[in-house]
Amino acid sequence: MFNTISLPRKDVPKPALVIELKYNQDTDTAISQILRKQYPVKIAEYTGCIMLVGVNYDKEAKTHECRICMVEKV
Repeated sequence: MFNTISLPRKDVPKPALVIELKYNQDTDTAISQILRKQYPVKIAEYTGCIMLVGVNYDKEAKTHECRICMVEKV
């Protein structure tokens, strides 16, 4: 549904973030889409560690869930 990538400044030892937001699906789908579209490979030159964040919002239950995975430099 929506994704964003946040890269740290080169002098800051923090991981890059890849965030995928889903609506009425699940967090595994969000993480799978990040990996399928190869976002970690595309930004690997900018950072060593990448944090993948999948967020899903369930409209009926009015709840959200989040899954976070760390990926080492590829």
